[in-house]
Amino acid sequence: MRKGSALYFFVMICLVCVMLATVYGHGYAQEAKRILSIEAYDMVNTVPDTYLIDVRTRAEYQFVGHPFNAYLFPYMFFSTDLVKEDDALTYQLGPVNESFVEEIGKAFKKTDNLLIMGRDGTRSRLAAKALVEAGYKSVFDVKDGFEGALFPSFEDKNQHNFYRQLANRHKVYGFEHRRHDGWQWWGLPWTYQIDPKYVYPPDAITPK
Repeated sequence: MRKGSALYFFVMICLVCVMLATVYGHGYAQEAKRILSIEAYDMVNTVPDTYLIDVRTRAEYQFVGHPFNAYLFPYMFFSTDLVKEDDALTYQLGPVNESFVEEIGKAFKKTDNLLIMGRDGTRSRLAAKALVEAGYKSVFDVKDGFEGALFPSFEDKNQHNFYRQLANRHKVYGFEHRRHDGWQWWGLPWTYQIDPKYVYPPDAITPK
């Protein structure tokens, strides 16, 4: 084989590798980027075609409050099932909103920047994953959420358990409460008021 031909095939192989890396690195294997509330707020105010989507329940959106101009698209609903978690009673969160992706598709383009926010990052991660799998190209998971995780909270499991045991043992003020992190903790603007423009579309009342 001539030297020129070998060089040609080498270049072609490199190009194929780059193409495969592009497809599998930024296509099927793509994941939502995780950002903090302050980054989400900055993006909404500076980047065109950027929208903040609140995936909590209707009750949380109304009675806990929500960021200004946040669109409500619940990823889950509260059920009427009362369950016991640790030593406390709570209403079960679920089921998943089967129309979530469909309703998002009616309101936004797949190239829009969608900032997904929940209470503490749990539901937003699931909702963001569902949108990425549906083909949305620019999805961001607001990992600290609107209220933040229960205090104290650490991503490292061992560290998380250790400091929670210490906080509980010494009755640390604010233990098991939220708002030590998240949108509200940052002091970003929020409201209780309901603007029809931002409510969950199936709930909107069409004027006669």
